[in-house]
Amino acid sequence: MAQRRLLEGLGVSVAEETAYRALLRHGPATLSQLATETGASAAAIRRMLPRLEDLGLISRVAGRPLRLIATPPNIAIDVLVARRQEEITHSRAAAALLATEVADRTGPHPEEVLEVVTGRYAVARRYLQLERSVTAEMLVLVRPPYAVDILDDQENEQRAAHQGPSIRGIYGPLAFEEPGMLAHTRQAIADGEQARLGQVPVKLAIADGRTAMLPLVSDEDRAVESALVVHPSALLDALVGLFEVLWQAAVPLRLSADPAAHIERDVWPQPGDTEVLALLAVGMKDDAIARQLGLSPRTVQRRVQELCERLGARTRFHAGFLAAQHDLLVLDRGPGLRAP
Repeated sequence: MAQRRLLEGLGVSVAEETAYRALLRHGPATLSQLATETGASAAAIRRMLPRLEDLGLISRVAGRPLRLIATPPNIAIDVLVARRQEEITHSRAAAALLATEVADRTGPHPEEVLEVVTGRYAVARRYLQLERSVTAEMLVLVRPPYAVDILDDQENEQRAAHQGPSIRGIYGPLAFEEPGMLAHTRQAIADGEQARLGQVPVKLAIADGRTAMLPLVSDEDRAVESALVVHPSALLDALVGLFEVLWQAAVPLRLSADPAAHIERDVWPQPGDTEVLALLAVGMKDDAIARQLGLSPRTVQRRVQELCERLGARTRFHAGFLAAQHDLLVLDRGPGLRAP
């Protein structure tokens, strides 16, 4: 009996859908195994791979020979829906029907718990796919390097337009070394992100408590060259637990949408002082602070000295610590900001 086409409204062809559904039923498969399942040739399946990967329907399992694995339906469909909002009703129904095709399986294969993504472009694309699939909450441990260009205005506008899910982010000591990162974070907070400063042992993003993404290797120079995507498992539970422990230990941070606005001469600290203190708290040097705030190093040095004297701090880090201890890193000047 002919199969009903479920993904037609999302730009997926008959052959592409057939291959995807066969991979869902079979689990991880080689080209020849998938060809047998679909009745197509291995050469035809190989020619189809770039399109299937671009749609986010499949990924490659690490190792040899080449094996393919289907993206879980709830993730794949959400990404396709984001591209074609007018088909959202049809797409949600399609996701439910696709899920029934694997409902009788006893459980996921080990390969389906972990997904390996290789190549900087592929890592960036998979992260954006993960980000756009969120419906409830995104948890992020932030540290460089970044696979996604934080200065990409078009991408940032798309993020801002993706309303609904809440975001909690912990920014580590190196997070603001990247040019423009402070301004990017300020805008994210103005858009509703809950941000804290704290220890970040590894880059991490968790979508809806169901999918996590982190670097495959610990070498920082190669952190965006490959990534590990973790699906529901004990490992995912541990990563969620790690984030929550770090969140409780982190220091709340909110930055005003316009640090030059609403300055009152009899109020201390003022927005500019608060941002310097926040950057001191994460261990940034004067030159790095100057780059982020658009100030001269001499101005930053003078302001740091004044802040240390006012706080009675022995060192720069001590100033940041005292500011955090006395809730001086929290600004409540911008509209729409939510308490952490």
